[in-house]
Amino acid sequence: MFFKHKEDPSRLSEERSLLDDLKGKISTLRLPGYVQSQIEVEIAKLHKIDPLAAEFSIGTAYIDLLVSLPWYKNTIDNLDLNRTETILDRRHYGLVQVKERVLEFLAAKTLKSKQKARLLVVDDEDIARSNLQYFFARQGYSVQSAANGKEALARIEQNLFFDAVITDLKMDQMDGLVLLENITKVSPETNVIVVTGYATVTSAVDALRKGATHYLSKPVQLDELKKIVQEVLEQKKRLHMSKGPVLCFNGPPGTGKTSIAKAVATALGRKFIHFYTAGVRDESEIRGHRRTYVGAMPGRIIKEMIRAQVMNPCFLLDEIDKVGMDFHGDPAALFLEILDPEQNHNFMDHYLDIPFNLSNTMFIATANDVDKLSRPLRDRLEFIDFPSYSDPEKKMIAKYYLVPKQLEENGLIDNPPEFTDDGLEKIIDDYTREAGVRSLSREIGNVCRKAARLLLKTEKDEQLRSVDGEMISTLLGPRKFRHEAAEGDDRVGVVTSLVWTEFGGEIMFVEALKMRGSNQLILTGSLGEVLRESAQTAVSYMRSKAHLFELPEDLFDHIDIHIHLPAGAVSKDGPSAGAAIAVALVSLLSERSAPRQTAVTGEITLTGQLLPVGGIREKILAARRGGVKHVLLPSQNREEVSALPQDVTEAMIISFADTISSLVECYFLSP
Repeated sequence: MFFKHKEDPSRLSEERSLLDDLKGKISTLRLPGYVQSQIEVEIAKLHKIDPLAAEFSIGTAYIDLLVSLPWYKNTIDNLDLNRTETILDRRHYGLVQVKERVLEFLAAKTLKSKQKARLLVVDDEDIARSNLQYFFARQGYSVQSAANGKEALARIEQNLFFDAVITDLKMDQMDGLVLLENITKVSPETNVIVVTGYATVTSAVDALRKGATHYLSKPVQLDELKKIVQEVLEQKKRLHMSKGPVLCFNGPPGTGKTSIAKAVATALGRKFIHFYTAGVRDESEIRGHRRTYVGAMPGRIIKEMIRAQVMNPCFLLDEIDKVGMDFHGDPAALFLEILDPEQNHNFMDHYLDIPFNLSNTMFIATANDVDKLSRPLRDRLEFIDFPSYSDPEKKMIAKYYLVPKQLEENGLIDNPPEFTDDGLEKIIDDYTREAGVRSLSREIGNVCRKAARLLLKTEKDEQLRSVDGEMISTLLGPRKFRHEAAEGDDRVGVVTSLVWTEFGGEIMFVEALKMRGSNQLILTGSLGEVLRESAQTAVSYMRSKAHLFELPEDLFDHIDIHIHLPAGAVSKDGPSAGAAIAVALVSLLSERSAPRQTAVTGEITLTGQLLPVGGIREKILAARRGGVKHVLLPSQNREEVSALPQDVTEAMIISFADTISSLVECYFLSP
C-alpha cells in the first residue's frame, strides 16, 4: 500500500515566497564573493527540499545568519590621544603606570595609521607612469615610480616598504606577473594592483591566483583606480590598528581591569563586547556546532559579532586564566588562533563553515594569575600589571567615584548624607580586606540603603546627615576584619610572613613547634610541593649552621619539628615563605619571642642566601592593612621598593638582607 503526502499549495507558495524574499534581500547587500557563492549553493539546495522538511528551516536559518553578519561594516577610530587620556583620567583614579602603558600602546598604533601611504607605480610607458605618479601625489600619498619590474623589485629589496604597488603587465626585463611573484615572497604585506592594456581572462585568473588584489584593464578610469587604492589602504590601516600584541590586563579582582578596557573602547569610538570566559569548558561554545547536529548554533564569537554589527569592535576576553578543559576539547588552545593576527583573518566557526575575518577586531584579555596560562598563549599577549590600591587611593576613589555612584543608585541625590574621611577610613580598615574596591563599594552601598530606609521612616529633620566613624559602627555592626599583626602578642616560633595571591597581598603566620622525637619534620597546612621544599631547605640550613645561632650541634637528634601554616583548608605554595620559616625555626630553637609587628618574605637557598620575590607592592600594602610596622625583604628587591610611591611605603620601616644570618640579626633587633 502506498501513501502520498498531500502538499498544501498555500504553504508551498508561502515557503517559495520566503526564498524570493531572501534572494531580493541578498541582491541589495554587499557580500564577499565566497559568501555570495555559499548562499547561492544553499538556495539551490532549498529548491530541491520539501518546504515542510526540517532541513528547509535549517537552511533558511543558515542563510539568515550569513546575511546578518557585518561583512563590510566598520566604525571609524577616534585617534585623539588627548581625548583618550581625558577619558581614562575621568573614569579612573590613580593607575598612572597602567594608563601610561595603554596610551603608549595606542600612540604607536596611531602614528602608524597616520603615516602617509607609500605607493609604487610600475609602467614602461613614461607618460602613463608620470600621470599616475602625479595624480596620486595630489591625493596626499608618497609616490615613487619604476620603469620595469626589475627596477621595482630592486627598490623593494632595499627595504623600501610600499603599502601598494600599481603595476603594468607587459614590460621589458621583468614583466608584471614575475614581479608579482617576487613581491609575494619578499614583501607579502604589500598589495599589488595590476593595470594592463593586454587584459585576458587567462592573465586575470593567473594574476589573482598569484596574489594580486585587483586586476584592471587600460585605459583605466582614474576615479575607479582611486577608489580601489583607497579601499586597499583603508583595509590595511584597520589591520595595523588591530595587529600587534594583544593587551592582557593582569591583576587582582576589583582593580579596574574591565572598566579600563571599556574606557579604551569608548575613547576609540569602537563597539564594546564583553565575553566572560571563566568556566567555559566546551570548545563548541566558542567555535559553534556543526550544522549536522540537532539544535546546532554558532559560537559566542560569531554571536557577539552579529550583536555588535561591526567588524572592528573592542572584544574583551574576561578572566581568560579561568578557562576550563575537559573531554570536549581545550578552549584555551582555541584562543591561540583567535588572538594571532596571522591566523584570525580566516577564523572558522563550525556552524558558519566559511572563513570569517577577525583581524580588524581589537582583542583585550584580563587575568588574575597569568601563570595559569599556557606558554604559547602568554607569548601572544602583552601584559599590563594592575597593582593593588593603597588605603589613601581607596579613600579618594570612594570619595569621588563610589560614594556619588551609590548615592545616585539608592535615591539619595536630593538628600545626600556626607561621608567623612574617618567614616571612609573606618570602612576601609574594619569592613574590607581586599586589593581592589569591590567590597568597599558594596559596604558603601549598604550604608546608603540604611540611610534611605532611615530617611523614609523618620522626619526630614532627623535624616542621616553625616556618616562618620562612629556612625559606621552603628550602621554596619561589629567590624569584620582585625589587624592581626598589630593586635596579637609576641610568641616564640610564630612569625608574620607576607605572601602574594591572585587576590593581592596577604598576611600569613608561620607556626613552628618542637617536641621530643627523632629528627622528624612534620609539615601541615595544605602546603604545595615548592613550599614543602622551602621548609626542608630551612631545616637543613639550620642543622648545618647551628653554631651560627648558638645552638647545640646535637639538638636536632632528640626532637621533632612541626611547621604549620594556619587556614588549613586553603592550598598554599610558592618559595616566598622560606625566609619566614627559617626565622620561625631560630625563634623556636633559641626560645626568643618573635616580634609580631615585623613581617618577613623571601626565598632561601641551601647556602643561606636570600633571593628576590615578586608582588612587593601588594605585600607591603597587605602589611599595612594588617598593622605591620617593619618589613624585611631580600636586598635584590631594593630597586623595586625605591620605585614605589610614597603613599605605599610611608609610616613603614623597610629593611633589606642578603643572607639568612643577617636577616635573623635584623629581625630580632626590630623595634
